[in-house]
Amino acid sequence: MGELPTDGAQPPRKVRRAEPEPSRRLRDAIVDAARAQVIAAGWDGVRMGGVAQAAGVSRQTVYNEFGSKAGLAEALARREVDRFVGEVRAALAAHGPDVRAAAYAAIRHTLAAAADNPLVKAILTSARGGSDELLPYLTTRSELVLAESSAALLEWAGQHLPEGDPAALAFAADTIVRLVVSHIVLPQTPVDETADRLSTLAVHLFLTAATRPAG
Repeated sequence: MGELPTDGAQPPRKVRRAEPEPSRRLRDAIVDAARAQVIAAGWDGVRMGGVAQAAGVSRQTVYNEFGSKAGLAEALARREVDRFVGEVRAALAAHGPDVRAAAYAAIRHTLAAAADNPLVKAILTSARGGSDELLPYLTTRSELVLAESSAALLEWAGQHLPEGDPAALAFAADTIVRLVVSHIVLPQTPVDETADRLSTLAVHLFLTAATRPAG
C-alpha cells in the first residue's frame, strides 16, 4: 500500500496516454466480456479463452492486449475504480464548500453503489469463499483505489479548504478512503448510518486540517 507523502505534497499520479479509438473499443469489449464472466462465475471461473470467445476475438489478442490474466484483472479493476472516482468527484462538486454535505454525499453514494454493483458483489462473494485473487485490485492496491480516491478528495479540499495543512489534508483523505473501503468489504451497519458516522469523522479531520498551520 502506498505511503503518505512526508513533505506535504500530494501523491504522484500516473499519467495515462489516450488510446486510439479502435484500440480502446477492443480493450473495452474484452473487459466487458471479463466483467460478465466474473459476475457469472467469479474470478476463478474466468478463462482467457472464454473471454476471447465472448468478445469475438482470438485468445492471442487478449494476451496481446493485457499480457496475462493478472493484467486483465487490473484493467477490469481500473475501469470500475475510474467510474467510482468520477462519481465521487461529482458528489463532492455538487455540495461545494459544505464539508459535511459533500462528505456525506460522496461516502453514501460510494457505499450504496458498491453494495448494488454486481461485480463488487461477485468479488466479495468469491473472497468469502476462499478465493481472493481479484479482491486486492479493488481494495489495498494504492494506485487503483487509495491514491485515485484520495486525489479526488484532495482536489476538492484544495479548492474549498485552500489554507489547510497539505500533510494533514492528505492524512484526512487517506483515512476516509481506507475506512470507506473497509465498510464496502465488511459492512456492519446500514449504508445511511455508516455514511453519517464517517461523514462526521470527515468533518473533524478536514476542518482540523483546514485550521492547522502548514508544516
